[in-house]
Amino acid sequence: MKRKEPTPSEDPIYEASSSSTSPHVDEYEGGTETPKENECQVFLSFRGKDTSKVFTDYLYTSLVDAGVRVFRDNNELRVGTDIGSELLCTIMQSKILIPIISKNYASSKWCLRELAQMLKCKRSKGQIVLPIFYKVEASQLRHLTGRWREAINAHNENSDEMVVKEWEAVLKEVGSMLGWESEKIDNGKVMSELKGLFLLNVPAQLVGIDDHVERLMGNIDGEFTNTTVIGIYGMGGIGKTTLAKVLYNKLSGHFEYRSFAADIRETSRRKGIECIQKQLISDILRSQDEVSNVDEGIGVIESQFTSKKILVLLDDVDDNTHLNALIGDGRWFKAGSIIIITTRDKRILDEARTIHMYQLNELPLDQSLMLFSRHAFGEDSPPSDYELISRDIVSTTGGASFSSCSYWFTRVWKDKRSMERNLR
Repeated sequence: MKRKEPTPSEDPIYEASSSSTSPHVDEYEGGTETPKENECQVFLSFRGKDTSKVFTDYLYTSLVDAGVRVFRDNNELRVGTDIGSELLCTIMQSKILIPIISKNYASSKWCLRELAQMLKCKRSKGQIVLPIFYKVEASQLRHLTGRWREAINAHNENSDEMVVKEWEAVLKEVGSMLGWESEKIDNGKVMSELKGLFLLNVPAQLVGIDDHVERLMGNIDGEFTNTTVIGIYGMGGIGKTTLAKVLYNKLSGHFEYRSFAADIRETSRRKGIECIQKQLISDILRSQDEVSNVDEGIGVIESQFTSKKILVLLDDVDDNTHLNALIGDGRWFKAGSIIIITTRDKRILDEARTIHMYQLNELPLDQSLMLFSRHAFGEDSPPSDYELISRDIVSTTGGASFSSCSYWFTRVWKDKRSMERNLR
């Protein structure tokens, strides 16, 4: 495929602002929706007879439809008494752990084992635990009153004393955590917040974004059958990373395997490109493979990524050897993969085998003024008494970038406070 170089755009996008468990295999009767190895992003723990036909089914389906990989454990149908190695690994490898605490949750030993393991992962691995209190009050868990105390007392009769004490502790801990109460929120809000955890952070207000994204999407096979490499280049501070993040977020729902490597230029200088290789391997394979040198990293990526359709954003690449170490010639990945690259140096992209290049230029002055005004005044246009200086600023900077907006915003308001003090 020949390299495509679309006509460079003249209106770039800028930021306006912006449990003790035994890891042996149990006997199962069935009922567990088992994901393929290393594919989970969200782990749902719930008591099926309380929630499965209402809240949990909706949550599970909505997350799957949004491209999020979810493990839903139907522990009602289990025979074993300990968490098996497969389930243990699933909890440990999931980014977000969601216990749906319902009225009969604590009466299930299995649910309590899962909850204990989730909180261990939170403490030891920094995983996110987001409890949902389904038609129950969190304060009852904190103080173990009512049915919660009854459940613990029942477990004391036929379970190890130390294990039950651990369950008491985890119930109190989860009751003290920030979470959602089903009676105070709707399902849509939960979904919105959960989906946001899988998106890259971009400023709340953007100027000139839609046209750029539309042009870039024109280079992408809508059926995701061909591997696409997109290179966005332009001077520093112009908004390349922001544009790339917006494009990444737009595409992320179509991909099970995603990775965002930020500030490669600086990271590789301080830690070596092996650090980025290790991150890529961790994000895609969900494993912590040791990478002792670049060649070893290449070997892992080249041999283990071929069956993965991936979405990768490589931010601020300044050396073509970085691309060689991270994506090779683009053939290391399954057809349909998309790699997005940002760089200040077009020559980095010139040396790539097949790439769609996209130049980001300065904003036109009218859009620069809008950007600056939103950042400085919270409006699309500056106040009349600041219009002249605002126009001078965007004219002098030749199309405001986020960094220049931040600088001049501070200067303008310092000058304003100074003038106000002088008038007193």
